[in-house]
Amino acid sequence: MKIGLAGIGKLGTAMMTHWHNSNISIGFYHPDRSKAEQFAEKFPNGRPVTEVELIQMEMILLALPAGNVISFMESMFPEQCSIVFINMATALPTKRITERFPSCKVYGLKYMGHSRDLMEHGNGLFISEDHLPDPIADLFKPLGEIVKDSEERLVEINKLATFFAVKAAVEIENDFTGKGYPPAYIKRALTSLAPEVIRSYSEGTLGHFAQEIAEEIQESNKKAAD
Repeated sequence: MKIGLAGIGKLGTAMMTHWHNSNISIGFYHPDRSKAEQFAEKFPNGRPVTEVELIQMEMILLALPAGNVISFMESMFPEQCSIVFINMATALPTKRITERFPSCKVYGLKYMGHSRDLMEHGNGLFISEDHLPDPIADLFKPLGEIVKDSEERLVEINKLATFFAVKAAVEIENDFTGKGYPPAYIKRALTSLAPEVIRSYSEGTLGHFAQEIAEEIQESNKKAAD
């Protein structure tokens, strides 16, 4: 199957990292030819394609910002085509694309998580409402697991996780600043200490000191609930 990728930003880069490791050929498109060629140097499994070559693909992954997807399709593709599109934009419901392009086959397949985590660790979690054809499922095996669930739930989870992450970051910054800690300490707490403690908590590998704090918080929450 001739596979195309539209979007070589953070998500596109993360996916290409693992497709490169699995030697999966991908044709990718970017309107800036020099950027496309620089991307090709990083990922020899991929090749930059022209607009003419892109519309000849059998499957195209739309790893574009939500606000750009429909306008991109309108400018590039006929309203009736045999291409299978994969909508990866978290904030764009797939039904909006199918309503605009009722004659095109469009599947929703959204990544739950941060693109940097996917790039560095793989083992990603993808959500789809659809029963995906085998070629799509096979393409994503090097990237992680696909779970059947609603796009609305994915948006809700992403919003909640982002809210609590930003809330924690703001509280750390404000508290450290109030205590007069140097900016370098604040940055280290935000970029290393807090993220790795959260990762350890999720994996059940907290150290003794952090585990004691977790138990204190859980006990406090339990008392508050009672």
